[in-house]
Amino acid sequence: MTDHLFVITGGPGSGKTTLVAAVATAGLATMAEAGRAIIRDQVAIGGSALPWADRSAFAELMLSWDLRSHREACLLPGPVICDRGLPDVIGYLTLCGLPVPAHLHRAAEMFRYNRKVFVAPHWPEIYARDEERRQDEAEAAATCEAMIAVYQALGYETIMLPLAGVPQRREFVLGHLAAQPRNE
Repeated sequence: MTDHLFVITGGPGSGKTTLVAAVATAGLATMAEAGRAIIRDQVAIGGSALPWADRSAFAELMLSWDLRSHREACLLPGPVICDRGLPDVIGYLTLCGLPVPAHLHRAAEMFRYNRKVFVAPHWPEIYARDEERRQDEAEAAATCEAMIAVYQALGYETIMLPLAGVPQRREFVLGHLAAQPRNE
């Protein structure tokens, strides 16, 4: 049963990772986002599986990371907060105009999360580019829309996070989790 796995998705720079860290302070287990870690590793080793070099290879590494994270999260008790999920890889490839391999669609159908998915909307006031986040604001906003479309197409219910400070967002997520029936 994977009803205890909750995804927080959205565009880059929308406060997802900060929110995941804040929710962890409530004692919940979390799974880290693949993208930044892969970028750091690939840069460190001189690899080319980077969003600005080989997007398809980058997507395959994200798929592998997310499959491993899903397996690990399934073993944990109680709610687990995932900083992105397998469907995000489909959204990424779609946004890039690249084909989505059949095995990725199979993975997204086989390895499910709780039906309710939290979406951090694009938030221009907090968006900032950096060495790893190279997207401009238009691409960041488009990424959020792509993620919403993918999750909804896969049968998930998307719940928009408020454009509010971290404490308010944290309480919003925790409130939704408290209202969830327990199927553990």
